[in-house]
Amino acid sequence: MMSRTAPPRSICLRRSVLSVPAINSRALEKSRDLDCDAVIFDLEDSVAPEKKAEARGNLRDFFAGPPLTGKERIIRINSLASGFGSDDLELVLALEPDAVLLPKVDEPQDVMMIGDRLAEADAPESLRIFAMIETPRGILNAAAIAEAGRTAGSRLDCFVVGLNDLRKETGVLPQPDRAYLVPWLMQVILAVSAYGLDAIDSVFNDFRDQEQFDAECAQGRAMGFAGKMLIHPNQIEAANRHFGPDEAALAEAKAVIAAFADPAAANLNVVNLNGRMVERLHLVQAERLVHKAELIAERSIARRKTVS
Repeated sequence: MMSRTAPPRSICLRRSVLSVPAINSRALEKSRDLDCDAVIFDLEDSVAPEKKAEARGNLRDFFAGPPLTGKERIIRINSLASGFGSDDLELVLALEPDAVLLPKVDEPQDVMMIGDRLAEADAPESLRIFAMIETPRGILNAAAIAEAGRTAGSRLDCFVVGLNDLRKETGVLPQPDRAYLVPWLMQVILAVSAYGLDAIDSVFNDFRDQEQFDAECAQGRAMGFAGKMLIHPNQIEAANRHFGPDEAALAEAKAVIAAFADPAAANLNVVNLNGRMVERLHLVQAERLVHKAELIAERSIARRKTVS
């Protein structure tokens, strides 16, 4: 039986997670100035087999340059079975990004094996694992994979949904409302919610269709995703807006915190807030929301200083 003793995850900003092909040196450099929360440096799907070594070289050069401040740095590797994954993992160990993103995670062992490799190499605990959930088996095993992330020593922090591969393997056609995919997406949300992980919604392929992208961001936020994986810088602003706390929600969260801060509520699990009964569990949610808003504000100030 697995021992669920991993500590609670800290709050991270993952509203906008931009995927950048490591083969594209110009795009790598441009990522330094973009207002996204995280960057995935992709060595997998966006890099042709004959270009893998060149892409790894590009990443070495990029990481040797000025630090990518204010953004989570994630390297997506190829699977170990591909023949490229071992070299990719060696690069991850050398560069020490914030996380390594594993493609096509089907079962808990996929995550645990990489975790063991990182531990054997004495990788810092700060080097986390993200898992691409993009296959039928990955969806079916989402809860078991997330549970593995709660075991002692686990580095798993986040799921990233990949709908392009999932559509291809299941035959589900692309539709604006993703109606036939929603049950599977909610399985992912249920799994990460049960075990304290984040989930990032899948890419939206047509970066020119801003209206539909906005709609899909709104849908993903309503489902409970922490953010969205992006394929173009033009998508960053909308993702930050949709997945960040809105003013009404932030005001309500502050009101909940104030209500429970009243000495009269010290021993209460339920308080009356403007005619509505609010439980103490809502206090935890409110505190997380306010903390997230504070992180966004701090990041915005830091970015303005960097730009100026």
